[in-house]
Amino acid sequence: MQKKKKLNLSTKILLFMLLGALLGLISNKEISILPYKYYEILETYIFSPIGKMFINSIKMLVVPMVFVSLVNGVAQIGDLKKLGRVGVKTISIYIITTAIAITIGLILALLIKPGSNSTLSIANLNFKAQNSIPFIDIIVNMIPTNPLKSMTEDNMLQIIVFSILLGVSLTSINKDKSKTILNFFDALNDCILKIIEFIMKTAPVGVFCLIAKVIATLGLSSIINLALYMLTILLALFLHLTLVYTGILTFIAKLNPIIFFKKFWSVMTLAFSTSSSNATLPVNMDVVEKKLGVSKSILGFTLPLGATINMDGTAIMQGVATIFIAQLFNINISLSQLVTVVLTATLASIGTAGVPGVGMITLSMVLQSIGLPVEGIAMIIGVDRILDMCRTVVNITGDAIVTLCVAKSENELDAEIFYKTEETQLNFSE
Repeated sequence: MQKKKKLNLSTKILLFMLLGALLGLISNKEISILPYKYYEILETYIFSPIGKMFINSIKMLVVPMVFVSLVNGVAQIGDLKKLGRVGVKTISIYIITTAIAITIGLILALLIKPGSNSTLSIANLNFKAQNSIPFIDIIVNMIPTNPLKSMTEDNMLQIIVFSILLGVSLTSINKDKSKTILNFFDALNDCILKIIEFIMKTAPVGVFCLIAKVIATLGLSSIINLALYMLTILLALFLHLTLVYTGILTFIAKLNPIIFFKKFWSVMTLAFSTSSSNATLPVNMDVVEKKLGVSKSILGFTLPLGATINMDGTAIMQGVATIFIAQLFNINISLSQLVTVVLTATLASIGTAGVPGVGMITLSMVLQSIGLPVEGIAMIIGVDRILDMCRTVVNITGDAIVTLCVAKSENELDAEIFYKTEETQLNFSE
């Protein structure tokens, strides 16, 4: 007898999200299929406690994940003296495209207004919005006077700056001296990723409780808001992929985008199914070398680095989600706060691990950086897995295009292989 295939996490989250939405609909006061008094019992003793525990588990990992991932990611770049032109080009393009990505997300969210006309009340969260901080103070306050205090107060920009400086310093000192510390951070990073894996296993139940509560208590208008939120992100991802990345490939690298996407399609489909830049990395490297003609010396640096710091799809989500949540709770965001979102999300992308579920952790950090309620994640986490699949495709495609651009500028691209029409099919199962 054949063993029954177990549902993967993505399918479970989607299934539980639909079940939670269904329960919320039939329990909704506007529909009243299930008597609301029964729902209130479930909400008090099951949905609300489990939902809060799930949100708290996400909050719990924000500071340690950002600190450890950033230190570990920056330190693994290696000897800074060896980075040279390739390092400067690669990191610069990754950071610039990430900043552009989140800006696209913010602009579209401000234009489409997916969270407008919401019935949510900020009073229900016992939350008080923070006052706007002048832009010059944001820049000055990025440098922490006490890094430990920054961690206890969840001051994310200060944590990011200190983490990057620590990571750079570890690559600059004697390797024998830094080896023990680097091994410690590497192991600690693995431990935090494992905790995230544990938490994500509970995500289906957490999503079920959160979405059921949201739809049952907020009315049918919330469904329209959620649909607009998804459409805004998908539109932003599409524009970034077709305008920014295809533009880089066409006008800077001067390569044919049709040939690229035809040869790279298999990697894109794998990224969509796994929702993980790290899981896709081996196949990405194989295709970029054998089908697109990039030398190992270039792709061996740019692609692993991209899987660590190039998270444009995640940056788009964070920009749209920030505006969406602010609109849901009728909170006005100032220009300086928008700048903070761009800075925080761009810098945070350096430490975002390429595994499913981490985007929600870094989103909570972005929300905290401008004083928005992290509880707003409850509205979007149910559909985030679907969007995660789409933004991972943008992330890994960006990695490959930037790699092609850098390789072309360094004369490390074999144009004959790139334009070869008869391709040798790669066996990804080996």
